[in-house]
Amino acid sequence: MAREFQVRREQNLPAAPEQVWHAVATGAGNLGWLYRMEIEPRLGGAVSRGGGTVVEWEPPRHFAAKVTRDDGFSNTLSYHIERLDGGTSRLHMGIHWVHEGTVDAGWDTRADAAEKHVDFYQHSLAEYLTHFAGRPAVYVKADRPEPTADPGEFAALRRRLGLADGTAVGERLSLDLPGGDGVNGSRVDVVVDYLSRDFVGLRGRDALYRFFDGSSWNWPIWVGHHLFAESADEEKAVRAWGAWLNGA
Repeated sequence: MAREFQVRREQNLPAAPEQVWHAVATGAGNLGWLYRMEIEPRLGGAVSRGGGTVVEWEPPRHFAAKVTRDDGFSNTLSYHIERLDGGTSRLHMGIHWVHEGTVDAGWDTRADAAEKHVDFYQHSLAEYLTHFAGRPAVYVKADRPEPTADPGEFAALRRRLGLADGTAVGERLSLDLPGGDGVNGSRVDVVVDYLSRDFVGLRGRDALYRFFDGSSWNWPIWVGHHLFAESADEEKAVRAWGAWLNGA
């Protein structure tokens, strides 16, 4: 018997369908809010993440990619973009998992993580389209080597960032980070744009800083930042944030 899991989200976005399409259906756009995922721009094209295939391709309205594994699992990611008045859009996104056969013990953990991560990513999409649409981005991913089940570790990271217990979304802060370009340590002015038990989002003049707590799912703590400064260097930024994240 097949087991299924679905996530559906809808949101209005301050961008024309062509801009939304660039963000969700191109590798360059994904770097600005999601993660590295190269997409071959055609029906049947290859998608780098997970070995997927483009199964819907109708710019700038419909895009879907599907990953199918030999163990009976498939994952379909889909976007439908609707044009609204005033140069804005409504985005309908969906994730659909299907597994034929026996489901392993990690299914519920992955499903819970997927639903919560989708909310954070979709928020980041709106931030990207509002403040950085079309700007080239460098994606910076770094993590701690070991998983954790202790939420206190992420709480300590938040304090190290300079976030007090009473910090709220919308607050403007000046924090010591590895740098406005993600490389050299410096004081950076940011706005807190997302804050939850599992995630922290900070928006700088030239960056979206994203912090992920893995303790809810016994995963490592990690960061996935989007840097828009012309001087941003991915290799140097990964080293700098890796060192910062691991306490060096």
